[in-house]
Amino acid sequence: MGVIARQSIKGALANYLGVAIGFFVSFFVLTKYLTQEEIGLTRVMVDAALLFSSLAQLGTNASIVRFFPYFKDNRNNHGIFGLSVLLPLAGFALFALALLIFREPLVAAYSANSPLVADYFYLIPMLTFFALYTTVFETNASVLLRITVPKLVREVGIRLFNLAAYLLYGYGLISIDVFVWLFCGSYGLAMVLNLCYLLSLGHISFRVDWRFLKGKGDAGGTRGVQMLRYTLLMTATVLAGNIPLFNSLFLGAKAGLALTGVYTIASYIANVVEVPYRSLGAISRPVIAAAAREGRWDEVKRLGREVSLHQLMVSTSILYLIYINLDTLFALIPNGQDYAGGKTVVLILGLAKVVNSSFSVCTDILNFSRRYRWSLLYITLLTAMAIGLNSALTGGEGAIEGAAGATLIAYACYFVMLFRELQVHLGVNVFSWGQAKMAVIMFAMTVAWLAWSEIVEPALGMGLIVAAVVRTVVLGGGLLAAMYVWKVSPTVNGMILRGKR
Repeated sequence: MGVIARQSIKGALANYLGVAIGFFVSFFVLTKYLTQEEIGLTRVMVDAALLFSSLAQLGTNASIVRFFPYFKDNRNNHGIFGLSVLLPLAGFALFALALLIFREPLVAAYSANSPLVADYFYLIPMLTFFALYTTVFETNASVLLRITVPKLVREVGIRLFNLAAYLLYGYGLISIDVFVWLFCGSYGLAMVLNLCYLLSLGHISFRVDWRFLKGKGDAGGTRGVQMLRYTLLMTATVLAGNIPLFNSLFLGAKAGLALTGVYTIASYIANVVEVPYRSLGAISRPVIAAAAREGRWDEVKRLGREVSLHQLMVSTSILYLIYINLDTLFALIPNGQDYAGGKTVVLILGLAKVVNSSFSVCTDILNFSRRYRWSLLYITLLTAMAIGLNSALTGGEGAIEGAAGATLIAYACYFVMLFRELQVHLGVNVFSWGQAKMAVIMFAMTVAWLAWSEIVEPALGMGLIVAAVVRTVVLGGGLLAAMYVWKVSPTVNGMILRGKR
């Protein structure tokens, strides 16, 4: 896992640099200069664009990862990059047509409770196009095992450009119309930067090698037909990673932008939990795809267990450290009392992020296997559950908690089905004793936190910030020590020992 480890670490550093900037922007700029409704507006627009762009991809990103080992050569990779541009373009054209046809009912759904969304609905197609090709170019870089720069663009570049827009608007230098245009433009800039980086890597040709596509595939039919069949089947499966997007869209329509703004701040906190998997997943997928293609299922099983265990270790640790300091965070941010009602949302949505990031490797393994067609059934069930639960739980009181709960329940049911599929039909089990050890450790650390907050901290009488620092050092250090002493991950322990030498 040398390449995976190196690129994952670099990508994770880029992600956490983005998290640091995002933390400052979200909690000390957004909460100060934007109203809850304006925060909700930006969230609904971005989530709508991400959801629509994931559908417009027509499964291209999944097929790039799966079929790149078939196309790979020492020159232009037989034009697979050209296909990755053409197919999403067709998908975007279909999306734009559908949006034109259904524009009136969509606008009407938001007009009553979220009029700002209705006012700027016309910008969503442009934002969708930018988000679509930002992701396409990023995926192309990932199959070349180069994810650091695209991660910097997504996690740092977009946030810095948005920060400038927030400050200009906050100080009254631009109108809200200009602000929304600049906000959308940040994704256009990211698209252009990713394209430039992809071209700089070499071995890239957007000229499709039609002769190679007409060659015989290894599963019957031509390579082109085989790839097209897989691509169209994967169209629905991309929804698996975008289920949380339904939350803000339902909240905006049914509960209004103010509550959506509260949910947005809470989700920004919870999103930190899955940051490591953005790098680990991006770099591990091509390796798993290559192993599956070559029939090395023992290697697939090993990779699946390692990715799942290490992601569980990291995500649960991050959620734990966040939640024990949540009251301090809301006390420090501007207008924190307006957003403190989202504390329960952070926990529920954080648990959903732990489940999704720890077991998303199951989706990858199924997609790269001979039974990839079954992904369509499972994603259809997941999507139906997410829509049904959001519709039922986002109305009335507890709307934001209901939205977060809908995501957690949907993911839990989805992965239970996937576990059975992989175990029964592929002989792959991503569980290990390390995950059981992590569950015991997290239970013990939760008890320790409750005892610390109820007994130790009141006795010490420390100030707000000092208490947070001491709490983090003591409890966080205890968590790390427990994982090391109990040898939850031999791989991690080995890296630590090598580091000591």
